[in-house]
Amino acid sequence: MFNYYIKLAFNSFKRNPILTGLMITAIALGIGASMTTITVNYLMSADPIPQKSSQLFHVQVDSWDPNHGFNDEPNTPPNQLTWTDATHLMSAKKAFRQTAMAKSGAIIQPNSPDINPFEASIRLAFKDFFPMFDVPFKYGNGWDQQADDDRQLVVVLSKEINDKVFAGENSVGNSIVIYGQSFRVIGVLEAWQPLPKFYDVNNGAFDEPEDLFMPFYLKQELELPNWGNTNCWKTPDGEGFTAFLQSECINFQMWVELKTPQDKQAYMSFLNNYVNDQKELGRFPRPLNNQLLNVMQWMDDQDVVADDAQIMMWLSFMFLVVCLLNTIGLQLAKFSAKSGEIGLRRAVGATKRDLFMQYTVETGAVGFAGGLFGLVLALLGLIGIRQLYGEVLNDLASLDLTMIALALVLSLLASICAGLYPTWRACNIAPASQLKSQ
Repeated sequence: MFNYYIKLAFNSFKRNPILTGLMITAIALGIGASMTTITVNYLMSADPIPQKSSQLFHVQVDSWDPNHGFNDEPNTPPNQLTWTDATHLMSAKKAFRQTAMAKSGAIIQPNSPDINPFEASIRLAFKDFFPMFDVPFKYGNGWDQQADDDRQLVVVLSKEINDKVFAGENSVGNSIVIYGQSFRVIGVLEAWQPLPKFYDVNNGAFDEPEDLFMPFYLKQELELPNWGNTNCWKTPDGEGFTAFLQSECINFQMWVELKTPQDKQAYMSFLNNYVNDQKELGRFPRPLNNQLLNVMQWMDDQDVVADDAQIMMWLSFMFLVVCLLNTIGLQLAKFSAKSGEIGLRRAVGATKRDLFMQYTVETGAVGFAGGLFGLVLALLGLIGIRQLYGEVLNDLASLDLTMIALALVLSLLASICAGLYPTWRACNIAPASQLKSQ
């Protein structure tokens, strides 16, 4: 019977192509708008490292102004650390894996005369950065503890920089001049783009990873500049680079890997004890307020999915509802024109159930066609987003299989729901009155 109902549906489409086209277009517009915003929100809020996101924790200690909470929120600790706290916590080595980090930048001077010097971003980190965040390598690997301790001039290149400077060849063992110093290349990454860039959402949650990775203490050794967000609640005591490092200004992030709830509890106790010790030295004037948030908690805390993006998604759902109301009106008009046919079918023995199934299949077919057209409109919408925002949202503005399936299911359900009332009206047409009028 299903195949028969499909045949009747297509015959109906041929008899009423304009009404059918309008219904498909109405559903497609609603689905296209909805799926564009749903896709962006879905990818913005996706777990960027699902295999271990519950074991990675962002470290926060409340070293802020005693008179004003961070961002004027009384119970919110700063989202970054001072140099003093980052280095002290790293020296304690209380986590299974741990890395303090910061963003910086420098001029690269390629050895080839055919490539002009250019500016590149730097991720300063410790050796645990790579295994903690499952960073993939194409050539070589990260550095070891000795490189961290001795502040060795070693560097890991991104795939893009290796392609640009070394034509994509295995550059491990080669030298590259960065910030006027000769660095030894020890590793080259595969293409790597965690979305969102959870390890440093303060400096662009959807920015590309840095071009270079080098040992954290080279920040101090080479007096590398601060890139990204830097906040201070009081002026450094003195001038110059060293005064900044010793100040209460925050510019550094820290993550720890804790495998069990017991490990997390033990690390939180360590943080509280550390802060209490610093209080005795005259620091940390605010009440004890430390936090360990895992990856998903941290992204939620930092509003990685912006409020305006969520508002746009709900507005698109409201637009879908408006499109469905228009579809209901169009279906009522279509079924009213078929009242004679419906009366005849009832007279020759068709039950209300038969008619209900027939017209439900027909509305479902309209919904499926609208869903396919809506996917095309959603793709156009995502292309428009890429054109508007550039490469930043390239990886976000794309449909995966989950979103395609969701679009088709949503369009089917929406069209069937929109067709319930018109179908019920059609099934309750009195056959006698229609036959008499014929």
